[in-house]
Amino acid sequence: MHAVDTNVLVRLLTGDDALQTKRATALFKKETIFIPKTVLLETEWVLRRLYRLEHATIVSSFRKLSGLGNVELEQPLVIAQALQWCEDGMDFADALHLASSHNARKFATFDEKMKKDAPPEAKPAIQLL
Repeated sequence: MHAVDTNVLVRLLTGDDALQTKRATALFKKETIFIPKTVLLETEWVLRRLYRLEHATIVSSFRKLSGLGNVELEQPLVIAQALQWCEDGMDFADALHLASSHNARKFATFDEKMKKDAPPEAKPAIQLL
């Protein structure tokens, strides 16, 4: 099994560097790949901020990536929940933080937008300070 860094995912998803994309694609074709949730978090930020990709495009790319038979995500149920909440309008980072905190009773934040954008089933867990 190979864990991958953000730059490998970015090459794979954007194809912006022909040589590195070829190497990333070859790795994904021949190995079992582990993707830590921190790498997904950073990849989302890079794709959104630096590549200016649309929210829906990023979520779709992550869903396709997670559906590959040789890809293992860290905490796949947490990632799936975060992607769903992201599709429902939450920021990916906020959704991932909240989904990762599923064992906690409350999630304290000063971020009013997070609570506003959260789907109804997630709102009760968010406590504005």
